[in-house]
Amino acid sequence: MKVREAIEKADTLIEAMGWIRRFRDSITVIKLGGSVMEDADALRHLLVDIVFMETVGMRPIVVHGGGAAISRAMSEAKLEPRFIQGRRYTDQDTLDIVQRVLAGEVNEMIAERIEDFGGRAMPLNPNGETDNNVLFGEPLKLAGENGEEIDLGFVGQVTSVDRDALDNLCYAGQVPIIPSVCKTADGQLLNVNADTAAMAVAQAMGAEKLIFLSDVNGVRLNKDDPESLIHTLTAEAASELIKKGVIESGMIPKVQACLETLEKGVKKIHIIDGRLRHSLLLEIYTNRGIGTEIVTAI
Repeated sequence: MKVREAIEKADTLIEAMGWIRRFRDSITVIKLGGSVMEDADALRHLLVDIVFMETVGMRPIVVHGGGAAISRAMSEAKLEPRFIQGRRYTDQDTLDIVQRVLAGEVNEMIAERIEDFGGRAMPLNPNGETDNNVLFGEPLKLAGENGEEIDLGFVGQVTSVDRDALDNLCYAGQVPIIPSVCKTADGQLLNVNADTAAMAVAQAMGAEKLIFLSDVNGVRLNKDDPESLIHTLTAEAASELIKKGVIESGMIPKVQACLETLEKGVKKIHIIDGRLRHSLLLEIYTNRGIGTEIVTAI
């Protein structure tokens, strides 16, 4: 029995070998956020996966949010959160919490945990004398139903990424850890949606892969049936499924954003269930994967 188990492990390593060789030296952007950040076991397994990826020659970059941690800190400060079109309204008090909690505590915690697991990581935050921010942008403008401009406070969108800084870290064997905030040309800090921040980084870096860690196992033909998972989806097929209503509700903006990112040069985008143990390794280093990969064409 022990010999059979050992052989199965060896077979798994052989299967992974081809993918390890293929993705050596390639950039993969991983978006961390949502319930995964609140599940200690899931987060531990994901960070171990990231250390493995870097160890075998991939160049992972982590972009993270921290909405739940921000909401807790706001509750402690007796501040009521407001959301407009899915964006957190960010006044000065909220921005102070975003800077302290998201760009400080959460950012440094992720880097420290990666180091604990034997990897090397660099927290890239805009705080204090150690400011090493890599995301730059401008205030986000949204239009209301009648075309009026909606005020979101200190909320921004990324317009440029310090690619040289990220390249240097990756080539040095360090995992960049990027909080979803950006700075304007005059140094104003802005809160940024983590999904869009990850897409901006993937586009700027010409990433091989962009991976979204979700609460579901990917895009499904029947949203209530995990067994109806679509393992590979072309851009054309994804657009057709949106038109037919197969892809619906909260999955629509995520898939649409994926399609826009493919158009800008990212080769593959993956949506996987981040709560599944070692989901990153299973998606990248096995023949079938465990989530949905979205590609321009097959």
